[in-house]
Formats: sequence, C-alpha cells, structure tokens
Amino acid sequence: MEIGISIEAENKVGVLHKLTGILSELGGNITYTQQFIKNDGETGFIYMEVEGIKDIDELKRRMESCEHIKSFEIHSSLKKIYGKRVIIIGGGAQVAEVARGAISEADRHNIRGERISVDTLPIVGEDNLYEAVKAVATLPRVGILVLAGSLMGGKITEAVKELKEKTGIPVISLKMFGSVPKVADLVVGDPLQAGVLAVMAIAETAKFDINKVKGRVL
Repeated sequence: MEIGISIEAENKVGVLHKLTGILSELGGNITYTQQFIKNDGETGFIYMEVEGIKDIDELKRRMESCEHIKSFEIHSSLKKIYGKRVIIIGGGAQVAEVARGAISEADRHNIRGERISVDTLPIVGEDNLYEAVKAVATLPRVGILVLAGSLMGGKITEAVKELKEKTGIPVISLKMFGSVPKVADLVVGDPLQAGVLAVMAIAETAKFDINKVKGRVL
C-alpha cells in the first residue's frame, strides 16, 4: 500500500536524514518526495509517497516523538488524489480551448472513479517553450503533453524528440506551422477535440488508443 506523508519540520542539517532513517527502519520505500523551506525560513515542508510500511501506528509514534517534527500527517498519495496529468503548453488562446475540451472529458472519467487532472502553461517564445517542454520530463504523473500554438519548431522540436525518447510520454500537437507537428504522435486541427483526445488517450475508462492513430492528422 502506498501512502502520502506530509511533515513540517525544523530547518536544520540532518533532519531529512533522520526522517528517512525512520522510514527505512520500518521497511518503507520512498517512491516520490518533494521538499521546500517555508517563508519563515525556520520550517521545512516535506511531502513523501512511501510504500511498504506495514505498521502505520508505529510510524505515527516514531514521527510524533521526533523532536524536530512540528506536524505530521498521513493521507492518500497525490497519485490517488490527482491521478494522471494532462499538460497543455503554448499560446494562451489555444491553451484555453484545449483545456476546455480536456476538462470536460476528464470530468466524465473522474465521475466514474478515475483521477485525471489538467495543468496549463500559457507561454510563448522559442526559448521559453523549449525549457517548458524539457521540464515536463521532471514532473510527476504526466500522462500526455499537448502543444497548442500557431508556430513551433527549431529547439522546441528537439525538446519534443528528447522528451519522447527519455520518457515515452505521448505528445499531441495542434495543426500549426513549424516542425513540431512532424514529431508529435498525433496532430489535431480542433483545439477542443485535441483536449478531449488527450484525456481519452490516458484514461483507463476510454477505448481510444493513440498508438493506433500515431502520425495521423485529424
């Protein structure tokens, strides 16, 4: 069973080492972690997803007895709460239309018990888009990327190729000028339809298989 753990702890050297040591001693394997220092500069927030913990009560006891911990909470993992992610990047107007389609379709599947969330980044400029596409590889739970715009190529195309080679994340492109559509898995003319298909491609409760239409223009 995988659980989520949220911890507020003192911002001191060695605290993270101590916390992970407790998890290790209880047989826990950390599958995902994120941490940052809060605005007060004295408190660190740590989120972890952990599998393999059999004695939850002992975990609570050990964490609550640690002098460096200010608060501790066990809850469902982000994977269970937010599920797979549709990432939409590009020009604001096109991103908004793709998001409309994706959100409407995600609602249909989430009502059936699935979890699909939609993330958007309205941004323009080759360098900005290049960095944004490359950064998708570092995001957790990404199911698919949609590139929405009227012109994308050059460095952006190279970033798309690299993303697909490294992660296998499928990429949908709107029909646009530039070389990005040539390296995308699917090219769609209608932004609304692109959003719908993006969700259907990663939904377990849908029958759409993007591999069967790979390389096509719809």
